[in-house]
Amino acid sequence: MSQEIQKYNQSQSPVDREICNLLYEEINLTLAKAEKKIWHAHPVWFLEGNPIVGYSKLKSCIRLLFWSGQSFEVKGLEPEGSFKAAEARYTDVSQINKKELKRWLGQAKKIQWDYKNIVKRKGVLERLK
Repeated sequence: MSQEIQKYNQSQSPVDREICNLLYEEINLTLAKAEKKIWHAHPVWFLEGNPIVGYSKLKSCIRLLFWSGQSFEVKGLEPEGSFKAAEARYTDVSQINKKELKRWLGQAKKIQWDYKNIVKRKGVLERLK
């Protein structure tokens, strides 16, 4: 685990830290070749410079966010924001269904919208995959 992501996870409460550590492990297994870093103050994984998945601390939970999640062919995520993102929220590590998470991560590799160039395109998203 990179030092900056480890620092992020360690800064969480014990319950949230457990959630973050499990999400990190599972995301890393599926997206082993993805670039990962702290981006906008929380851990995010990128494929070819395009944000794919990340997690962050909200007031009452840990949010797992998939940038292209509204386009996934599998269910279980809730729409988030005005673009194509979708999320899952956790308050306990026992709520994380690893099989479901692996399906979402597989979809994240397969289905991508071009967030990397959204500013250049003045807020217009184009599908990459």
